[in-house]
Parts: sequence; C-alpha cells; structure tokens
Amino acid sequence: MTTAEQRAPEPHASAPAPLDERWQPYRKPQPAEAVPELVIAAAVPQDERLWVPIEENVWFRPLLLSASSGYWMSVLRVRRAGVLSRHRHPQPVHGYVIKGSWRYLEHDWVASEGGYVYEAPGETHTLVVDPHVDEMITLFQVNGTMIYVDPDGAVTGFDDVFTRIDKCRAHYTAAGLGAGFVDQFIR
Repeated sequence: MTTAEQRAPEPHASAPAPLDERWQPYRKPQPAEAVPELVIAAAVPQDERLWVPIEENVWFRPLLLSASSGYWMSVLRVRRAGVLSRHRHPQPVHGYVIKGSWRYLEHDWVASEGGYVYEAPGETHTLVVDPHVDEMITLFQVNGTMIYVDPDGAVTGFDDVFTRIDKCRAHYTAAGLGAGFVDQFIR
C-alpha cells in the first residue's frame, strides 16, 4: 500500500484505510509564549510601497525584524551600478542572490543569481553592483549590526534591527500604509 493510499481511502472503499501517523498533525498545544509564525506570500513584492528606500535606486523589503534576537531578514533591491556601502559585520550574514549579481571590492568572487554567500563575523567589505547589472535582488539575513566605515576603518554610521524598524515606520507612514504596517514583521 502506498503512502497516498494510506492517507485517503478510495471513494468506493467500504471501510476507511488506516491513516499513516506521519500525516497526522501535532496533537498537543503549542507553547503559550511562542510568537506567531510569519508567512509572506510575495517576498519580492509588486507593490512598490513595500520597498523601503535606503538611498537613490536602493531599497530593502523587510521580511522579519527580530527585535528580540537582534537580526533582520530582508530583500535588497538595487537598480543602479556603483558602490553601495563599505561595512563591517560583528556577526555572520547570509545572502541568497535572487536576481542579478554583486561583489565585494576586497574579494575576487562574484555573487550571481542562484548563489549563496556566507559572510564571516569580523569581515569588512565594500559592496559593488557592476554597470552591466540592470537590477540586483538578494535575500539577506543580517545578524547584529552593520557598521559603516571609511577605507581606513573609521566608523561613519551603523544599522541594526532598530534603525531598520525606524526606517520602515517612516517610509510606510509616508507611503500611506501607516506606521503600524511594519509591526507585522517584528518578532
């Protein structure tokens, strides 16, 4: 008997087939303290209002803003060539390239469509989108802080989950979605 036959009896069967336990949902309650899951149907949205501007032709789309753990997941979209930022990460960063490509001036590799990048804690690098790339879209998980620096390492600014939340609130208010629109992404 196949798994499909174990799951659902044939309509003409006289007695239901026993259900395979693997297909049974968990029967106990979830922890009362657990925050609700977050499901986003379109991580790369068509609605331009969901893209939060960082600078001209550079936006991020928040997916998860973990204020309780100090990280954020977002989709970065770039529609111009040039240097985006030079920054250091005290925590690891994970990236998955959805469209286009990008690179770091400090390395000889290129992150291309379909590629995954792990950025080790302590790394300082300069993100570049080359002129032949019309649009770059990358999913990033940034843990901790992005510390912006000049070429000699002097700190020029930073971003963390709280500055990202503030940017979202300001943008969503201006876009007519309301300051509370960002709350759905905060955990």
